[in-house]
Amino acid sequence: MPQTLQNVLYLLTPGLSLRRDGLALRVEHEKQLKLSLPVHNLESVFVFGADIYVSPSAMRLCWEHGASVCYFTDWGRLEARVEGVPQGSMMLRRAQHAAASDPARTAALARAFVAGKLHNVRWLLARSARDAATTEDGDLLRTAAEAHAHLLRELGRTPDDPDVIRGVEGRAAALHFEVFSRHLRPALRATFPFDGRNRRPPRDAINALLSFLYALLRHDCVSALTAAGLDPFVGFLHTDRAGRESLALDLMEEFRPWVERLGLTLLNRGELKAGQFVERDGGAVELTEAARKTLVAAYQQRKLEEAVHPLFQEKVRHGQLVFIQAKLLARALRSEVDYPPHLFA
Repeated sequence: MPQTLQNVLYLLTPGLSLRRDGLALRVEHEKQLKLSLPVHNLESVFVFGADIYVSPSAMRLCWEHGASVCYFTDWGRLEARVEGVPQGSMMLRRAQHAAASDPARTAALARAFVAGKLHNVRWLLARSARDAATTEDGDLLRTAAEAHAHLLRELGRTPDDPDVIRGVEGRAAALHFEVFSRHLRPALRATFPFDGRNRRPPRDAINALLSFLYALLRHDCVSALTAAGLDPFVGFLHTDRAGRESLALDLMEEFRPWVERLGLTLLNRGELKAGQFVERDGGAVELTEAARKTLVAAYQQRKLEEAVHPLFQEKVRHGQLVFIQAKLLARALRSEVDYPPHLFA
């Protein structure tokens, strides 16, 4: 059904239609009115999937009043953004570039992204500790969670230096991956050995799994930032590099534990097996086509699950979260307010 958050209308359900009614938009399903709202309350309309109809008159009403209409696949890939003569994106991007040139502002945003990641890694560690098969596993996971709590406190006291903040994030990542295999059931650890993060190329099954899931998440973050009018290449935690979507990598940080939990669940439930990972010449490990299909299906299914958003106290799909955060980031840059990372609970 339709939903509005942060002046964005989300059309998520197949069969919805959006029509003009004077200076308002009507959302209908099977010719029954589901929602009516004035166009001046909107910044954007996000349309997910091919089976949702937006009438030409509704589209015109949107662009006449400065609201963009963004079309996404069911998976969340941005396919088109329809708007009138651009008005707001230029000012927003100027604010983004100005913030990226301001060391104090850069540090504040980098700190927020890292704080979100550390909190959410603690969430992942605590969940696994509760379900641990052995006392040793539970103790190690809880110790790592406590270490992340200590790093969170340290992060709040760091100077406004992005390099120092990156250092805290690096130490946290090392702690996280040091105990990462403890998230797996003991019987699986010989089948899926893990000795730390490696990539380009990944050299074991877990690293191949993580790289694939991170790629799916990165794709969604690029779509969300673009739809929000931001430049995905200009980041704060991640430095500029030709061809690197640094802001998308920033936004990813708070969501990495969410996709890690998905991958671990698939391994622990036996939905991914050792035979679905293939070692190539040179030592690179790749997922088979069957494994990729399993991962994509599970990822999309997880995005359909709902939870109460901690800020808005409304039920939202997990797949909406990166879009909500992109809009919150745009608001923070435009208004020079603090950016609140999404915290899983």
